[in-house]
Amino acid sequence: MTDFAGKNVLVIGGSRGIGAAIVSRLSADGAKVAFTYAGSREAALDLAASTGSEAIRSDAANRQELIDTVRGRGGLDVLVINAGTLVLGDALELDADAIDHMIDVNVRAPYHAAVEAARQMPDGGRIIVIGSTNGDRIPFAGGAAYALTKSAVQGMVRGLARDFGPRGITINAVQPGPVDTDMNPADGPMADTMHSFLAIKRHGRPDEIAGLVAYLAGPEAGFITGSFQTIDGGFAA
Repeated sequence: MTDFAGKNVLVIGGSRGIGAAIVSRLSADGAKVAFTYAGSREAALDLAASTGSEAIRSDAANRQELIDTVRGRGGLDVLVINAGTLVLGDALELDADAIDHMIDVNVRAPYHAAVEAARQMPDGGRIIVIGSTNGDRIPFAGGAAYALTKSAVQGMVRGLARDFGPRGITINAVQPGPVDTDMNPADGPMADTMHSFLAIKRHGRPDEIAGLVAYLAGPEAGFITGSFQTIDGGFAA
């Protein structure tokens, strides 16, 4: 466990799944945590009450709303960008507006949130983006647009690491494989197919992802930046 006492932390997309595990972990480690949510109000309020964190209604797809939310938190020590959406299916059949919304949430939001946070972030701050192992490997049909967004995150992380490096601000992507959440349950219809690609034949747990995020947010990770920390049970091996 890392001591985050007094640290100002914002998690973009924190009400459920991986985001909620990150909020719980960093709160338990002593951080002053706020997190955003879009549609899961009841889950957000329950999480805030149980962890002592603050829930903020903010839509990651709305650029100005997102920027205002980040700006309003002042000098963040840690920003975690977890908000994401998943659209799968035949590229010839998928709705174009749904794809554009996914790009807004998965690509544009991380970029604008990271840049806005860096304006006030103290030297040595931490920015962590939740990407996906599908940025490296997409071994099934129907995931082209989703993989596009996660590969875009990799390029962003590389570039912003150069921009923020002189101030000691690190930015890294955490790339989970299948994780047991509402969006991708361990007993879902795709589970057997996904497990066939894994070296460790199970879904990951949200707390395992949160543990890696906590490490990257802590003092021992000060020399890690511009990297993709894959935690996928061997999916991309």
